[in-house]
Amino acid sequence: MNYKPPSTQDLATLKHSLNLTGAQMADLFGLAGDHQWRKYTGGQQPRPMSMQMMFYAMARIELDEATVNRVIERMRKAGVTIDLSTTGESDSRQD
Repeated sequence: MNYKPPSTQDLATLKHSLNLTGAQMADLFGLAGDHQWRKYTGGQQPRPMSMQMMFYAMARIELDEATVNRVIERMRKAGVTIDLSTTGESDSRQD
């Protein structure tokens, strides 16, 4: 696989095109909050956005709710603990 992460300008453009706040972008990408989002969009050395994070966010935008839920259920069957209704908590199991 050859992956080049989006630039900070690309991420700013995406945020603008979606008309979302930093907190909403953090939620979309599965980050703990807008302070984490800013680590990918600013500063002297912004973090590169991983392919997995981009895929997750774009899947949430493009896939219908039933499809996302089917994938989440498959993840749970594989042993994943996940609750998309909360952010920043890594140990909340939804059975």
